[in-house]
Amino acid sequence: MSQVENPARVDTILTNGFVVTMDGAYTTHPRGAVAIKGDSIVAVGHADAITERYSATEIVDCASCAIMPGLINAHTHVPMTLLRGLADDLRLDVWLYGYMLPVEKHFVTPDFVTLGAQLACAEMIASGVTTVNDMYYFEDSIAQALASAGMRALCSQTIMQYPTPDAASWDESLVTCEQFIQKWKGHPLIVPVVAPHSPYTCSGTLLFRCAEMAIKYDVPLHIHISETYQEVDDSRREHGMPVVNWVKKNGLLEARVIAAHCTAIDQGEMRTLQRAGATVAHNPTANLKLASGIANVTQMLATGLHVGIGTDGPASNNDLDHFEEMRLAALLAKGSTRDPVVVPARTAVAMATIEGARALHIGNITGSLESGKRADVIVLNLAALHNTPNYYSLSRNPNSIYTQIVYAGKSSDVRDVWVNGRCLMRERRLLTLDEGEIRTRANDIAQQINTFLIEREGDVLRKLAAIGGIQQEESFEVQLKARVDDPAAIIDRINGGQFNVVRHVHYRQYDTYFYFSDEEVRLRHREDERIDESGNIVSSRYRLTLVGGQKEREYPHSILLSRSRFIAPADRSPRFYREYFKPSREVEIEKDRLRWEVLYDDDTFFINIDRMVKPEQQGTYIEIKSRTWSRRDAEHKAQVIGDVLAIFGIGDDAVLRSEYVEIADETVPM
Repeated sequence: MSQVENPARVDTILTNGFVVTMDGAYTTHPRGAVAIKGDSIVAVGHADAITERYSATEIVDCASCAIMPGLINAHTHVPMTLLRGLADDLRLDVWLYGYMLPVEKHFVTPDFVTLGAQLACAEMIASGVTTVNDMYYFEDSIAQALASAGMRALCSQTIMQYPTPDAASWDESLVTCEQFIQKWKGHPLIVPVVAPHSPYTCSGTLLFRCAEMAIKYDVPLHIHISETYQEVDDSRREHGMPVVNWVKKNGLLEARVIAAHCTAIDQGEMRTLQRAGATVAHNPTANLKLASGIANVTQMLATGLHVGIGTDGPASNNDLDHFEEMRLAALLAKGSTRDPVVVPARTAVAMATIEGARALHIGNITGSLESGKRADVIVLNLAALHNTPNYYSLSRNPNSIYTQIVYAGKSSDVRDVWVNGRCLMRERRLLTLDEGEIRTRANDIAQQINTFLIEREGDVLRKLAAIGGIQQEESFEVQLKARVDDPAAIIDRINGGQFNVVRHVHYRQYDTYFYFSDEEVRLRHREDERIDESGNIVSSRYRLTLVGGQKEREYPHSILLSRSRFIAPADRSPRFYREYFKPSREVEIEKDRLRWEVLYDDDTFFINIDRMVKPEQQGTYIEIKSRTWSRRDAEHKAQVIGDVLAIFGIGDDAVLRSEYVEIADETVPM
């Protein structure tokens, strides 16, 4: 072959490697080369042809290596590297609401996310990831960290209906996001993105506003969609339709959507996403670890959806190893469909490269090795023992190189990394980050978080406060319980004119009492079902009450002053609280309750006629109680309750010193 007289000058030539282009024809060059100038790829082809046409400042020998596009992490939360290993083997709701959100509320700051992003960059670069789609708080600080490290990134500023670490309200979140977009739009490495967290943390109006902003600035929109079947069930119950239909109704699909997870969407929803130009980020490891479900990637691809692969956050994975995700994406599809030919290795590599780029709406600039695209390139060492022998080099099966990468390759095989033409790692040495300093600072943060959790774990009140919603402090009440033989006679006297009846309600109550090792306090989860005159349930309410173990004082007639330390809404299931608080034991009670709110002697009292259904008790109980705020008031109300006892004809011999939970506790066999 004749030598070109004046070869064109480029910055870098990667040569003598097996080039895997991931272009439209899946072209490979068994002894190939890639020429890079500035931020872009100039040429790809046979090594001899490239070195004949181009001269370079640096020539990198890639013998016994593969040269391929950098991997694309289509969905993650990079600062959560600092939270990995914090709370594992939990259900998604317990993991998120019980641990992640409380810790984030306490610790997440611009400095926190910067360090977490630096740690993530070091890990991702070392495993061949050149582009990442992040979603978190203080995304401006994350963008600066990613750009400084030299990574390409979509940086998605989280928006929620509720207060977040970087915004006190949803309208403040929108302002922050818009300012973030205005600052970073047009940057060579960073694409700013609007990120409503999910349909269950954003109202329909907020989803619409987010889509409006994404359309206005022509940027993508990143959101969690149908991550669990519970989310889908909740959407059908609350909105009367599946999640994808709900977000479409609220205008979300007018934007360029990247839908993370989609483990529980059906074929109709897939077609809806595909027709809207939306894409999917598949997160196999995190979905398995949190038992969220298995996305039907095979059907998604058949529908024409662009599907990329994400790691999800390092706190729910727990790493950012994209080779692991590639392999699992292929194996999971085969195992879940019982079909060994679905999602073959080449498809898995495509999902981690060119399909991942298309899923992030940047397939025009990265994801494959083609002239004119950005120089996002990695070099894999294929000479290690686990890569031996090298059937890919024997030309019998053109797909052997893909099976080698997916089924035998490891992140530790990544030798060199370029992003946008800049070398970020050579011979496994990071060039833009100080790995030692990052490790030291990350361990310091971990110690602070660990101390925070240790202090919280020993205090039920602090654990309750951590999940939010405490409404009332230190509520005291005087109360009395007694057995009654003739509840009808009691009811006649209540309605007989001596009491001013304000309200009468029929409830069915389900109580779960959680006890802890010292049993000084107990936590009650209560579900009240309100029953109408026809016996139908007309409404429900749920509450948590933290109760002190000791009675504050006892008055004549065994009238007790008790303390309910805190009250909070119970917006999650008893199962959640059981797994979050980890009680040493629990007692369940079911009661049928008739309640009257009455005025007597210018004071408000509640009179309950109760029948204990579970554990079943013979007879009926009366409970008389009133809230109180001072010792003098408590003494006065205790005296009034004594007068009420006389009206009902109840003697002291019928009065009980025990509460219902204590009665039930004595009944339940050990």
